[in-house]
Amino acid sequence: MVQLIVGEKGKGKTKQLLDKVNTEVKDIAGNIAYLDKSTKHMYELNNKVRLIDVSEYMIESADEFVGFVCGIISQDHDLQQMYFDSFLKISNLEGQDISVVVEKLSKVSEKFKVDFILSVSMDESAVPETLKSMITVSL
Repeated sequence: MVQLIVGEKGKGKTKQLLDKVNTEVKDIAGNIAYLDKSTKHMYELNNKVRLIDVSEYMIESADEFVGFVCGIISQDHDLQQMYFDSFLKISNLEGQDISVVVEKLSKVSEKFKVDFILSVSMDESAVPETLKSMITVSL
């Protein structure tokens, strides 16, 4: 399953994401990974959540990002959820159509039973029609 938290920059998406991950970690049986553009939120995350600073891995395209995500999944068979803060930035999709990548992530989610929760800096009205059903929070 793919869930989208959408809203313009500065609306509080990261706080929503952090609250959600810290709530989920208490009840979830598997592992959780949190991908971000820096380690800025390290101390706001429960220590059971694996924080990955994507900027350290020289990812230059959306395809490389999807491959990176699949690599993480292949190394942790207990992985149950992945949170993507600043999704447009870490996936190199700023100013581009996100629907192809989100659909790919949806297929990966179904195949490997990993839920993806994405923080997307865009107004709900700008989200492609095919992805609107995935929006869980709009700020």
